[in-house]
Amino acid sequence: MISLKKAVLFLLFTFYFLLNTTKAQDTSHLRISLLTCTPGEELYSTFGHSAFRVIDSSKAFNDNWRDVVYNYGTFNFDDDGFYLKFVRGKLLYYVSAEIFSSFKDLYQSTNRGITEQVLLLSAAEKIAIQNFLNENLKEENKYYKYDFFLDNCTTRLRDILKKRHDSSFCKKPVMPVGSRFRQAIHQYLDKNNKDWSKLGIDILLGKPCDVIMTAEQMQFLPDNLMKSLDSSNKPMVISSQNLYPITNQNSKGSFFTPFVVFSLFAIFIVLLGYSKSRFAQAFLQGFDGLLFFLTGVLGIVLIFMWFGTDHSMTKNNFNLLWAWPAHFIMAFFVNSKKAWVKKYFKFTVIALLLVLCSWLFLPQQMNNALIPIVLLLIYRSIKKSYALV
Repeated sequence: MISLKKAVLFLLFTFYFLLNTTKAQDTSHLRISLLTCTPGEELYSTFGHSAFRVIDSSKAFNDNWRDVVYNYGTFNFDDDGFYLKFVRGKLLYYVSAEIFSSFKDLYQSTNRGITEQVLLLSAAEKIAIQNFLNENLKEENKYYKYDFFLDNCTTRLRDILKKRHDSSFCKKPVMPVGSRFRQAIHQYLDKNNKDWSKLGIDILLGKPCDVIMTAEQMQFLPDNLMKSLDSSNKPMVISSQNLYPITNQNSKGSFFTPFVVFSLFAIFIVLLGYSKSRFAQAFLQGFDGLLFFLTGVLGIVLIFMWFGTDHSMTKNNFNLLWAWPAHFIMAFFVNSKKAWVKKYFKFTVIALLLVLCSWLFLPQQMNNALIPIVLLLIYRSIKKSYALV
């Protein structure tokens, strides 16, 4: 029978052995995890956020910088020419570091959840990642040109793990094969009932947004990177937890979606066209000028976003098939009875009818809320090319 003394010695020896084995395996004193934040109410936060959390247990418990969050989604509102740089795709984002408690308090106060995945990394990998992050914090290294789809706060973290750990987690798709960038962001916009934001985004983003994503490209969204780590064939996560509870809010969408508003407005203009009153006809003449002027301005904006910016996804925009920059000039001739004006509007009718016939077959997914606007352009062009009222 084993004596109590021998049993205690055995337990102490086992504990000592396990303790030293653990130390031999990981002497970095680091714990690195991926933080994935849920979407917020504002458009810029609709798609969530990602950051790295690094805990250095070699530092004292009262050291605030023992627990740090590295965030690649930081930008400066006070930057000279902020809005122009943002529009042109030249705004520089940068990596910043903050105390975890402050980061957590901000997201918790806005009812945005945080999921933490503790990453399975070797001691050497943890040290390499921490050194890289700290090196990136230096003024000469911290800035980068942000691209929402290809180079953002989430893809930066993915690339760090690829280079300093393993890239196998990038090979397994977490969305249906054949998914496109536009479909990926539509999921979030539809879920949060952001119909007007969806319309604006669909107008500005061109054909590149409709290419099929690779498994790695799917990880531009924070949720997708989190899922990729969880489902990787090679274990990537030691543990996962939600850091605090949040209140689930089921927001109801408005009846007045862009499609409904534009349809009602188009019907109103058509009905007004049957009126014989001078006021109605004068109103329609002024409306036609405004309609074609604003459509032309939109076309000019789309041309600018294509050729005058660094945004990768605003190129080759098929919305230019109906938003012609030439309308900007023709807006000043809508009430002219000259033959060349009539020919212009006849051509507009034919061209826009062809656009509508091919609407569902274009290489770029078009927003259906724009159909009433295109129909309105056709209707008023018919009036200008034939009746000239």
